[in-house]
Amino acid sequence: MELTVISGKGGTGKTSIALALSELAKDTVKADCDVDAPNLYLFYDGRDIKKKYFYGEKKAVIDKKFCSGCKECEKVCRFDAIKDSKVNFFKCEGCGACILVCHHNAISLKEKKTADVYITQTDKGIISRAQMEVGSEGSGKLITMLRSNARKFADENSLIIIDGSPGIGCPVISSITGSDAVLIVTEPTQSGLEDFMRVMELCRHFGVLTLACINKYDINEKMSEEVESFCRENDIYLIGKIPYDDTVMKSINELKPIVYYEDSKANNAIRKMWDNICEHINC
Repeated sequence: MELTVISGKGGTGKTSIALALSELAKDTVKADCDVDAPNLYLFYDGRDIKKKYFYGEKKAVIDKKFCSGCKECEKVCRFDAIKDSKVNFFKCEGCGACILVCHHNAISLKEKKTADVYITQTDKGIISRAQMEVGSEGSGKLITMLRSNARKFADENSLIIIDGSPGIGCPVISSITGSDAVLIVTEPTQSGLEDFMRVMELCRHFGVLTLACINKYDINEKMSEEVESFCRENDIYLIGKIPYDDTVMKSINELKPIVYYEDSKANNAIRKMWDNICEHINC
């Protein structure tokens, strides 16, 4: 069973909620698929039991032995990645246009390491995660690898909780396809609603069971009502409304999941939401 937690935009509290849900579940494996900002592992004591390099990009490489210095490659490059027969790896997109115009076969595309992939054993189970190289971008292929690694440590009774990326890009698509359910975390702002609508359409396109929750719903109750109305009109299960709570910031600073703060309003709301989630999926 896989539950993917995503959001239409960054800053909605997606990771805090994914972390809290993983603590409430009995048997979980965590996959941190928010590869541009992976931070689930920060909340646990653990050790990396496996490490692997991930090659997800190709970059142009110029062999000086065959280069005539004609600069045809420099002229055709639309990313300004080639200057004086040298390739700037941070600008190169690996499109291969330079190879087509090089009459001396001096240019080739070489795979470049874009991330370190880890299996981390913690006191609360396995985390499948990655650490990107500077300037590299997350890809659907990397997300697929992280999910595959998580499944290797899950049994038929385990719940895999996936912390997905914000937005609707390729990493998000790879995070939700094949999931049993998706929880969209939104916030009561106009931009939050617009982005929620986009990511909802994405989930609907892939036919995934879609659940929703409004985080910090009481900072703008009028907008929260608009989100609720949208959910009703589109047959989306609104399974939680989490109030604003200063304790959440305290939990982040102390690297301690919010569910361990007994007097927290957010904690109580998330626990109720977890009960609602279990009505829709096999927890």
